[in-house]
Amino acid sequence: MTTPLAPKTTPLATVFTDVPDPRQQTKNTKHQLTDILVIATCAVLAGAQTWEAIALYGRTKETFFRTFLALPNGIPSHDTFYNVFRALDPDAFATRFGAWMAAACRATGLIPIAIDGKSVRGTKKATATGCLHTVSAWATANRVTLGQVSVPDGSNEIAVMPELLRVLELKGALVTIDAAGCQVENARIIRDREGDYLLTVKGNQPTLLAAVEDVFASACATDFAGVKYDQHATSEKGHGRHDERYVTVIYDPKGIPDVWQGVKAVVQVNRERTVDGKTTHTTHYYLSSYAGAAAMMAGVIRGHWGIENPQPDDWRSNNLCEVGGTGYDRTRGPSGAGRVVRPAPRPRRHPMSDNDPVLGPPRR
Repeated sequence: MTTPLAPKTTPLATVFTDVPDPRQQTKNTKHQLTDILVIATCAVLAGAQTWEAIALYGRTKETFFRTFLALPNGIPSHDTFYNVFRALDPDAFATRFGAWMAAACRATGLIPIAIDGKSVRGTKKATATGCLHTVSAWATANRVTLGQVSVPDGSNEIAVMPELLRVLELKGALVTIDAAGCQVENARIIRDREGDYLLTVKGNQPTLLAAVEDVFASACATDFAGVKYDQHATSEKGHGRHDERYVTVIYDPKGIPDVWQGVKAVVQVNRERTVDGKTTHTTHYYLSSYAGAAAMMAGVIRGHWGIENPQPDDWRSNNLCEVGGTGYDRTRGPSGAGRVVRPAPRPRRHPMSDNDPVLGPPRR
Protein backbone atom coordinates (compact mmCIF):
# COMPACT_ATOMS: atom_id res chain seq x y z
CA MET A 1 0.00 0.00 0.00
CA THR A 2 1.38 3.41 -0.92
CA THR A 3 1.29 6.35 1.43
CA PRO A 4 -0.25 9.53 -0.07
CA LEU A 5 2.16 12.41 -0.35
CA ALA A 6 1.61 15.45 1.84
CA PRO A 7 0.49 18.59 -0.01
CA LYS A 8 3.40 20.63 -1.26
CA THR A 9 3.94 24.12 0.10
CA THR A 10 5.54 27.10 -1.61
CA PRO A 11 9.04 27.95 -0.33
CA LEU A 12 8.86 30.98 1.92
CA ALA A 13 11.61 32.73 -0.08
CA THR A 14 9.29 32.91 -3.10
CA VAL A 15 6.07 33.84 -1.29
CA PHE A 16 6.78 37.57 -1.07
CA THR A 17 8.47 38.12 -4.46
CA ASP A 18 5.54 40.10 -5.87
CA VAL A 19 4.80 42.24 -2.80
CA PRO A 20 5.06 45.92 -3.87
CA ASP A 21 8.20 47.54 -2.46
CA PRO A 22 7.20 50.82 -0.73
CA ARG A 23 10.76 52.19 -0.81
CA GLN A 24 12.28 54.48 -3.40
CA GLN A 25 15.02 52.55 -5.16
CA THR A 26 18.21 54.56 -4.56
CA LYS A 27 21.84 53.73 -3.87
CA ASN A 28 20.93 53.66 -0.16
CA THR A 29 18.51 50.75 -0.68
CA LYS A 30 20.84 48.00 0.53
CA HIS A 31 18.47 45.15 1.35
CA GLN A 32 16.06 43.20 -0.81
CA LEU A 33 12.43 43.39 0.26
CA THR A 34 12.02 39.61 0.13
CA ASP A 35 14.95 39.16 2.51
CA ILE A 36 13.41 41.59 5.00
CA LEU A 37 9.98 39.97 4.88
CA VAL A 38 11.28 36.41 5.17
CA ILE A 39 13.54 37.16 8.14
CA ALA A 40 10.78 39.06 9.94
CA THR A 41 8.26 36.27 9.32
CA CYS A 42 10.60 33.56 10.62
CA ALA A 43 11.54 35.67 13.65
CA VAL A 44 7.94 36.38 14.63
CA LEU A 45 6.93 32.74 14.18
CA ALA A 46 9.85 31.87 16.45
CA GLY A 47 8.57 34.24 19.13
CA ALA A 48 10.29 37.59 18.46
CA GLN A 49 8.09 40.46 19.63
CA THR A 50 10.07 43.62 18.89
CA TRP A 51 12.04 45.05 15.98
CA GLU A 52 15.27 44.62 17.93
CA ALA A 53 14.45 40.94 18.56
CA ILE A 54 13.78 40.42 14.85
CA ALA A 55 17.13 41.92 13.88
CA LEU A 56 18.94 39.90 16.55
CA TYR A 57 17.22 36.72 15.39
CA GLY A 58 18.39 37.46 11.85
CA ARG A 59 21.99 37.93 12.98
CA THR A 60 21.85 34.78 15.09
CA LYS A 61 20.55 32.74 12.13
CA GLU A 62 22.50 34.51 9.38
CA THR A 63 24.33 31.36 8.27
CA PHE A 64 20.99 29.60 7.85
CA PHE A 65 19.36 32.49 5.97
CA ARG A 66 22.28 32.71 3.54
CA THR A 67 21.43 29.23 2.29
CA PHE A 68 18.34 30.57 0.51
CA LEU A 69 18.39 34.40 0.70
CA ALA A 70 20.65 36.82 -1.18
CA LEU A 71 21.53 39.12 1.77
CA PRO A 72 23.86 41.33 -0.33
CA ASN A 73 24.58 43.54 2.69
CA GLY A 74 24.00 41.17 5.56
CA ILE A 75 21.13 41.30 8.04
CA PRO A 76 19.08 44.54 8.10
CA SER A 77 19.08 46.65 11.26
CA HIS A 78 16.03 46.97 13.49
CA ASP A 79 15.50 50.48 12.07
CA THR A 80 15.26 49.01 8.57
CA PHE A 81 12.66 46.44 9.65
CA TYR A 82 10.66 49.16 11.40
CA ASN A 83 10.72 51.58 8.45
CA VAL A 84 9.89 48.96 5.83
CA PHE A 85 6.93 47.50 7.72
CA ARG A 86 5.69 50.95 8.60
CA ALA A 87 5.38 51.76 4.89
CA LEU A 88 4.45 48.28 3.63
CA ASP A 89 0.98 47.59 2.25
CA PRO A 90 -0.42 45.36 5.03
CA ASP A 91 -3.05 43.77 2.79
CA ALA A 92 -0.44 42.71 0.21
CA PHE A 93 1.64 41.10 2.94
CA ALA A 94 -1.32 39.49 4.74
CA THR A 95 -2.72 37.95 1.54
CA ARG A 96 0.52 36.20 0.65
CA PHE A 97 1.36 35.17 4.18
CA GLY A 98 -2.14 33.80 4.76
CA ALA A 99 -2.03 31.70 1.59
CA TRP A 100 1.41 30.30 2.51
CA MET A 101 0.43 29.55 6.10
CA ALA A 102 -2.81 27.87 5.06
CA ALA A 103 -0.90 25.64 2.62
CA ALA A 104 1.55 24.73 5.37
CA CYS A 105 -1.30 23.94 7.78
CA ARG A 106 -3.06 21.87 5.12
CA ALA A 107 -0.14 19.43 5.11
CA THR A 108 -1.21 18.42 8.64
CA GLY A 109 -4.77 17.52 7.58
CA LEU A 110 -8.11 19.30 8.02
CA ILE A 111 -7.57 22.91 9.10
CA PRO A 112 -10.02 24.37 11.64
CA ILE A 113 -10.10 28.14 11.05
CA ALA A 114 -12.02 30.40 13.42
CA ILE A 115 -13.34 33.73 12.12
CA ASP A 116 -14.28 36.37 14.66
CA GLY A 117 -14.14 40.06 15.42
CA LYS A 118 -12.22 41.81 18.19
CA SER A 119 -11.95 45.29 19.60
CA VAL A 120 -8.36 46.47 19.99
CA ARG A 121 -7.83 48.03 23.37
CA GLY A 122 -5.60 51.08 23.45
CA THR A 123 -6.62 52.38 20.01
CA LYS A 124 -8.91 55.39 20.07
CA LYS A 125 -11.41 55.57 17.24
CA ALA A 126 -14.83 57.09 16.78
CA THR A 127 -16.62 53.74 16.50
CA ALA A 128 -19.42 52.11 18.43
CA THR A 129 -16.90 50.42 20.72
CA GLY A 130 -14.66 53.49 20.97
CA CYS A 131 -11.65 51.69 19.48
CA LEU A 132 -10.38 49.88 16.42
CA HIS A 133 -12.34 46.73 15.51
CA THR A 134 -10.87 43.94 13.39
CA VAL A 135 -11.98 40.59 12.00
CA SER A 136 -9.35 37.84 12.11
CA ALA A 137 -8.88 34.29 10.83
CA TRP A 138 -7.22 32.08 13.43
CA ALA A 139 -5.89 28.58 12.71
CA THR A 140 -6.94 27.06 16.02
CA ALA A 141 -4.81 23.90 15.87
CA ASN A 142 -1.68 25.62 14.55
CA ARG A 143 -2.23 28.75 16.67
CA VAL A 144 -1.43 31.37 14.08
CA THR A 145 -3.32 34.24 12.49
CA LEU A 146 -3.93 33.67 8.77
CA GLY A 147 -5.48 37.02 7.92
CA GLN A 148 -7.11 40.13 9.29
CA VAL A 149 -9.17 43.10 8.11
CA SER A 150 -10.21 46.23 9.96
CA VAL A 151 -13.83 47.34 10.21
CA PRO A 152 -14.31 50.79 8.61
CA ASP A 153 -16.10 53.56 10.46
CA GLY A 154 -19.86 53.24 10.16
CA SER A 155 -19.67 49.53 9.28
CA ASN A 156 -19.61 46.26 11.20
CA GLU A 157 -17.82 42.91 11.15
CA ILE A 158 -20.62 41.25 9.14
CA ALA A 159 -19.90 43.57 6.21
CA VAL A 160 -16.13 42.93 6.10
CA MET A 161 -16.17 39.17 6.81
CA PRO A 162 -16.72 38.28 3.11
CA GLU A 163 -13.70 40.44 2.25
CA LEU A 164 -11.50 38.38 4.57
CA LEU A 165 -12.90 35.04 3.35
CA ARG A 166 -12.18 35.94 -0.28
CA VAL A 167 -8.44 36.38 0.33
CA LEU A 168 -7.95 33.25 2.44
CA GLU A 169 -6.80 29.89 1.07
CA LEU A 170 -9.68 27.71 2.27
CA LYS A 171 -9.15 24.43 0.44
CA GLY A 172 -9.12 21.71 3.09
CA ALA A 173 -10.30 24.10 5.83
CA LEU A 174 -13.27 23.86 8.18
CA VAL A 175 -14.26 27.46 8.92
CA THR A 176 -16.10 28.16 12.17
CA ILE A 177 -18.06 31.40 12.54
CA ASP A 178 -20.33 32.61 15.33
CA ALA A 179 -23.97 33.57 14.87
CA ALA A 180 -23.24 37.10 13.62
CA GLY A 181 -21.37 35.64 10.65
CA CYS A 182 -23.97 32.97 9.90
CA GLN A 183 -24.83 34.47 6.53
CA VAL A 184 -25.71 32.87 3.19
CA GLU A 185 -22.97 34.82 1.41
CA ASN A 186 -20.29 33.61 3.81
CA ALA A 187 -21.34 29.99 3.36
CA ARG A 188 -21.28 30.40 -0.42
CA ILE A 189 -17.81 31.99 -0.45
CA ILE A 190 -16.38 29.21 1.74
CA ARG A 191 -17.79 26.49 -0.50
CA ASP A 192 -16.71 28.28 -3.69
CA ARG A 193 -13.17 28.41 -2.28
CA GLU A 194 -13.28 24.63 -1.65
CA GLY A 195 -13.61 24.91 2.11
CA ASP A 196 -16.24 23.71 4.57
CA TYR A 197 -18.18 25.72 7.14
CA LEU A 198 -19.50 25.16 10.65
CA LEU A 199 -21.82 28.05 11.47
CA THR A 200 -23.51 28.88 14.76
CA VAL A 201 -27.29 29.19 14.25
CA LYS A 202 -29.25 31.57 16.45
CA GLY A 203 -32.20 33.92 16.33
CA ASN A 204 -30.67 36.30 13.78
CA GLN A 205 -31.56 33.61 11.20
CA PRO A 206 -35.07 32.68 12.41
CA THR A 207 -36.06 30.60 9.37
CA LEU A 208 -32.86 28.59 9.48
CA LEU A 209 -33.06 28.16 13.26
CA ALA A 210 -36.62 26.87 13.02
CA ALA A 211 -35.60 24.40 10.28
CA VAL A 212 -32.68 23.05 12.33
CA GLU A 213 -34.86 22.72 15.44
CA ASP A 214 -37.44 20.83 13.38
CA VAL A 215 -34.76 18.35 12.23
CA PHE A 216 -33.95 17.44 15.82
CA ALA A 217 -37.58 17.50 16.96
CA SER A 218 -38.55 15.07 14.19
CA ALA A 219 -35.63 12.77 14.99
CA CYS A 220 -36.50 12.73 18.68
CA ALA A 221 -40.17 12.04 17.94
CA THR A 222 -39.22 8.78 16.18
CA ASP A 223 -36.36 7.95 18.58
CA PHE A 224 -33.96 8.55 15.66
CA ALA A 225 -35.43 5.66 13.66
CA GLY A 226 -34.09 5.79 10.10
CA VAL A 227 -31.93 8.82 10.95
CA LYS A 228 -28.20 8.81 10.26
CA TYR A 229 -26.58 10.39 13.31
CA ASP A 230 -23.70 10.29 15.79
CA GLN A 231 -23.38 11.33 19.43
CA HIS A 232 -20.61 12.23 21.84
CA ALA A 233 -20.65 13.11 25.55
CA THR A 234 -18.06 14.64 27.86
CA SER A 235 -17.97 15.36 31.58
CA GLU A 236 -15.56 17.76 33.28
CA LYS A 237 -15.01 18.94 36.83
CA GLY A 238 -12.87 21.78 38.07
CA HIS A 239 -12.82 25.24 39.62
CA GLY A 240 -15.98 24.50 41.58
CA ARG A 241 -18.12 23.57 38.60
CA HIS A 242 -19.29 20.43 36.80
CA ASP A 243 -19.90 20.54 33.06
CA GLU A 244 -21.55 17.89 30.93
CA ARG A 245 -21.81 18.27 27.16
CA TYR A 246 -23.89 16.15 24.80
CA VAL A 247 -23.20 16.60 21.09
CA THR A 248 -25.55 15.14 18.48
CA VAL A 249 -24.87 15.33 14.75
CA ILE A 250 -27.57 14.50 12.20
CA TYR A 251 -26.34 13.89 8.66
CA ASP A 252 -28.13 14.79 5.42
CA PRO A 253 -30.83 16.81 7.23
CA LYS A 254 -34.13 17.46 5.48
CA GLY A 255 -35.95 20.79 5.35
CA ILE A 256 -32.94 23.16 5.44
CA PRO A 257 -33.59 26.17 3.13
CA ASP A 258 -32.00 25.69 -0.29
CA VAL A 259 -30.13 29.00 -0.08
CA TRP A 260 -27.60 27.35 2.25
CA GLN A 261 -25.07 25.74 -0.04
CA GLY A 262 -23.74 22.24 0.53
CA VAL A 263 -25.35 21.41 3.88
CA LYS A 264 -24.34 17.93 5.07
CA ALA A 265 -25.02 18.03 8.80
CA VAL A 266 -26.68 19.89 11.64
CA VAL A 267 -25.31 19.80 15.18
CA GLN A 268 -26.96 20.17 18.57
CA VAL A 269 -24.86 20.85 21.67
CA ASN A 270 -26.61 20.49 25.03
CA ARG A 271 -24.64 21.65 28.03
CA GLU A 272 -25.50 21.13 31.67
CA ARG A 273 -23.45 23.17 34.13
CA THR A 274 -23.60 22.94 37.92
CA VAL A 275 -21.97 25.67 40.01
CA ASP A 276 -22.45 25.88 43.79
CA GLY A 277 -25.41 23.50 43.59
CA LYS A 278 -27.21 25.52 40.89
CA THR A 279 -27.69 23.78 37.53
CA THR A 280 -28.24 25.54 34.21
CA HIS A 281 -29.03 24.07 30.79
CA THR A 282 -28.18 25.56 27.40
CA THR A 283 -28.72 24.34 23.84
CA HIS A 284 -26.84 25.54 20.76
CA TYR A 285 -27.26 24.63 17.10
CA TYR A 286 -24.81 24.55 14.20
CA LEU A 287 -25.02 24.15 10.44
CA SER A 288 -22.21 22.40 8.58
CA SER A 289 -21.11 21.40 5.10
CA TYR A 290 -18.73 18.88 6.70
CA ALA A 291 -20.07 15.49 7.85
CA GLY A 292 -17.63 14.89 10.68
CA ALA A 293 -18.01 12.53 13.63
CA ALA A 294 -19.64 13.96 16.75
CA ALA A 295 -16.42 13.85 18.80
CA MET A 296 -14.52 15.68 16.07
CA MET A 297 -17.23 18.33 15.66
CA ALA A 298 -17.30 18.84 19.44
CA GLY A 299 -13.58 19.52 19.44
CA VAL A 300 -13.80 22.01 16.58
CA ILE A 301 -16.70 23.84 18.22
CA ARG A 302 -14.80 24.21 21.49
CA GLY A 303 -11.61 25.06 19.63
CA HIS A 304 -13.32 28.05 18.00
CA TRP A 305 -13.03 29.97 21.25
CA GLY A 306 -9.26 29.89 21.02
CA ILE A 307 -9.61 33.05 18.95
CA GLU A 308 -11.48 34.67 21.83
CA ASN A 309 -9.24 33.38 24.63
CA PRO A 310 -5.58 33.15 23.55
CA GLN A 311 -3.41 31.41 26.13
CA PRO A 312 -1.36 34.01 28.04
CA ASP A 313 1.39 31.49 28.83
CA ASP A 314 1.87 30.50 25.18
CA TRP A 315 3.97 33.01 23.23
CA ARG A 316 2.64 31.52 19.98
CA SER A 317 -0.90 32.51 20.92
CA ASN A 318 -2.07 35.10 18.39
CA ASN A 319 1.59 35.77 17.68
CA LEU A 320 0.92 37.69 14.48
CA CYS A 321 -1.97 39.62 15.93
CA GLU A 322 -1.82 40.26 19.66
CA VAL A 323 -4.98 42.30 19.34
CA GLY A 324 -5.42 43.05 23.01
CA GLY A 325 -1.98 44.64 23.24
CA THR A 326 -1.29 45.93 19.76
CA GLY A 327 -0.16 49.51 19.36
CA TYR A 328 -1.69 51.85 16.84
CA ASP A 329 0.28 53.73 14.20
CA ARG A 330 -1.68 56.88 13.47
CA THR A 331 0.32 57.57 10.29
CA ARG A 332 -0.72 54.21 8.79
CA GLY A 333 -4.30 54.11 10.01
CA PRO A 334 -6.28 51.12 11.24
CA SER A 335 -5.28 48.76 8.45
CA GLY A 336 -1.70 48.78 9.68
CA ALA A 337 -2.41 47.70 13.23
CA GLY A 338 -1.79 44.17 14.38
CA ARG A 339 -0.58 42.97 11.00
CA VAL A 340 2.91 41.68 11.46
CA VAL A 341 4.40 42.33 14.87
CA ARG A 342 3.38 44.17 17.98
CA PRO A 343 4.64 47.64 17.06
CA ALA A 344 7.09 49.42 19.31
CA PRO A 345 6.58 53.15 20.01
CA ARG A 346 10.11 53.86 18.76
CA PRO A 347 12.59 51.15 17.82
CA ARG A 348 15.62 52.53 19.71
CA ARG A 349 13.77 52.84 22.99
CA HIS A 350 11.93 49.53 23.07
CA PRO A 351 14.24 46.98 24.74
CA MET A 352 13.91 43.29 24.08
CA SER A 353 12.21 41.32 26.82
CA ASP A 354 14.59 39.67 29.31
CA ASN A 355 12.63 36.44 29.03
CA ASP A 356 12.35 36.11 25.25
CA PRO A 357 11.46 32.42 24.73
CA VAL A 358 13.77 32.03 21.72
CA LEU A 359 16.55 34.57 21.91
CA GLY A 360 17.04 34.74 25.65
CA PRO A 361 18.26 37.86 27.46
CA PRO A 362 19.60 40.76 25.38
CA ARG A 363 23.29 41.27 24.98
CA ARG A 364 24.58 43.98 27.31
